[in-house]
Amino acid sequence: MTASLCGEIDVPEAEGWLARLHLGFSDRGDKTVLRDRKQEGPLAVQRPLYPEGKACHTYLLHPPGGVVGGDRLDISVATEPGAHALVTTPGATKFYRSAGALATQSQRFNVASGSLLEWLPQENILFPEANARFETDIYLAEGSRFVGWEMHCFGRPAIGESFPSGQASGATRVYVDGELVLAEQLRVKGATETERAASLREFPMTATMIIAGDSEPLLEPVQQWLLENDVSLNNRGVIAGATYVDGLLVIRALATGTEPLLAMFTRFWQMAREHWFGVVPIEPRIWKT
Repeated sequence: MTASLCGEIDVPEAEGWLARLHLGFSDRGDKTVLRDRKQEGPLAVQRPLYPEGKACHTYLLHPPGGVVGGDRLDISVATEPGAHALVTTPGATKFYRSAGALATQSQRFNVASGSLLEWLPQENILFPEANARFETDIYLAEGSRFVGWEMHCFGRPAIGESFPSGQASGATRVYVDGELVLAEQLRVKGATETERAASLREFPMTATMIIAGDSEPLLEPVQQWLLENDVSLNNRGVIAGATYVDGLLVIRALATGTEPLLAMFTRFWQMAREHWFGVVPIEPRIWKT
């Protein structure tokens, strides 16, 4: 999850798709409903699904199938008190080669007290020579709950493609009752950054997961799970660690592929749900198609 770093990327002017989508969820009593939806350009959602009963599952779609230089995606999601919304994507978001123009994806989440928002997209894939910026701002009210992750893949390791050139920057900011409690930055510039020991250490993927709202009791079981599965994770090309700071449980990882990374994050999401509600959720069916 990431937001812009001013002045770090040269941005030639270019026209592209401008896509905006706002989703507002409210508690109807028997279930959460998508009460407010505003869209402009090629961003849309499928009809909400209710595989768990009250929780509203929503699949976010980007019909063009990819993002090019000059494109801008603006996504905002808000939950009212008592609402429980899960938003995911049916596939990876692809950022294609750019002649220099910047592609941006900005996300803003507002989570009201007594509500739960789960932002569980599949990975972003940056093709060689992509030029992208990611912006994420998360506004949590005291008493709210949030689970969210973001995974970035530089190149396509499944076919042996690396990220020798191109760049991406951004940052994630988390606010609780208006106070900034977490700010993280991302900057990758071709092989220079992907190979540095202090950066990606030659891993093609970087990812972050955030769990907020009565999440401190999850730190020990998450760390224990990581310890027990350390050898298996390493064999599958994943290294990960978890920390708890200012009310947020943050899991950071590097990986060689999406499948084991998504499986690990899914397990932690299930642990959070079980901690909060006593029930282990079934992962969205769209991830299996």
